[in-house]
Amino acid sequence: MKNTSLACKDTTLISVLQGHFKGELNLARVKLICLFITALCKIKTINYDRLASGFDTKADKNSSYRRIQRFMKDFDFPMKTISILIFNLLPYKDDLVLVLDRTNWKFGSKNINILMLGVSYKNVAFPLMFKMLDKKGNSDTDERIDLIKKYIEWFGKESINCLLADREFVGSKWLEFLNNENIRYYIRIRNNFYIYSYQKQQEIKAFWLFNNLKVGEFYHYPKIVELHGQRCYLSGSKTIDRDANMEFLIIVSFNKPEQAMVYYKQRWQIETLFKGLKSSGFNIEDTHVTDLERLEKLFSLTIIAFVWCYKIGDYL
Repeated sequence: MKNTSLACKDTTLISVLQGHFKGELNLARVKLICLFITALCKIKTINYDRLASGFDTKADKNSSYRRIQRFMKDFDFPMKTISILIFNLLPYKDDLVLVLDRTNWKFGSKNINILMLGVSYKNVAFPLMFKMLDKKGNSDTDERIDLIKKYIEWFGKESINCLLADREFVGSKWLEFLNNENIRYYIRIRNNFYIYSYQKQQEIKAFWLFNNLKVGEFYHYPKIVELHGQRCYLSGSKTIDRDANMEFLIIVSFNKPEQAMVYYKQRWQIETLFKGLKSSGFNIEDTHVTDLERLEKLFSLTIIAFVWCYKIGDYL
């Protein structure tokens, strides 16, 4: 059996990272990242002390602990470098279904709030790029637009099939941006949003278009409507929520509304990602790091570990 210890210089992870970071990171830095990732996969917590004890090295735990601290304090780890690494690990590079969502937790009085853009892949979303939000609550339109613009700059608009997002991600300027960029999207809206119906020549609540459906029945409204001043299509179904109350799942789209439900179901994959990063995987919430710059580096290493684990599972 091949030696997979990090003392063995030709391990696959070292080779992949060395190839990617060529000219940016020396071998010592690459090996430290590999030690961190493999320790994280074994220990399954982001706690520095426990991570240091999981380092596959002859150095003592205190020495490993100090190496982690120095890396988080001094090393610059650009988002673009991480995103391109993960993009290169994707099995395909076009027709991508992007998923936008936000995850948050509290440490003491500090709110940790992260806006994430992932790529739908085999029942999970690969974490591609993110933005640390120095506040609690929803992201704003400019933060979302900035993330998508960076994606387009780094990977090209032609790689996008469509964008999926939940009810938090709506608004006039946001929809206008997506429409102007010709980015197809399927975004859930709130039941009580008012839309303008050209057919009825009046404003109505969105759910009225789907009120006559049976539970579980799906319908795409064939006429163009106006939401937040933007022309769009609506699709929807009538469902029962966890508390046995009736609700509507209404999706706004740029075009191809008949495909709305097929695509929107994939949005849940980013929730699977968040579980993997948090309680069902790497326990990112265990960190005591609250400085946003250091937390961004820590989160970057964690998403590399997540993708690497998934790629290994895929291979096996």
